[in-house]
Amino acid sequence: MIHEHEGSLDGQGLRIAIIAAQFNEHISNLLVDGAKSALGEHGVRDEDTLIAKVPGSFELPLVADKLARTGQWDAIVCVGAIVRGETAHFDHISRTATDGLSEISRQTGVPVILGILTTYNVEQAMERAGGRIGNNGYNVTESAIRMVNLLKQLKLANPRGVAIPR
Repeated sequence: MIHEHEGSLDGQGLRIAIIAAQFNEHISNLLVDGAKSALGEHGVRDEDTLIAKVPGSFELPLVADKLARTGQWDAIVCVGAIVRGETAHFDHISRTATDGLSEISRQTGVPVILGILTTYNVEQAMERAGGRIGNNGYNVTESAIRMVNLLKQLKLANPRGVAIPR
């Protein structure tokens, strides 16, 4: 018999941290709004939510790492917008942020969800931050809730309150 598991969207009792990059803040704020909407719709209480703002996407991994290692958060959602410019800066920031967040998730067992938009222009970012394509902040927050519940089903979740040593 095949055993199939899928995380639910039941956010009751979950503690979720959102970290938002302030660079391109007009876009990040929309992503945070989407994330908050998803949390509310799926039963995560305001008092079980933290929003931390960092200067840019490069700084997301440091704060995500510190929060994940406290053992107080079931998942961490990281949002921001990196828009391609005329230099290679876009590539370096995107790679550093995504690699860092992925590594933190693997090291700590806490779902650290990537909600950074990497687009060629501001219009594309706006389409993904509540425009024509939807709100990526909402979507990745649903992913966070699903991942926490899947890990619990599989009995792989790090029980909240257990700090992960550095």
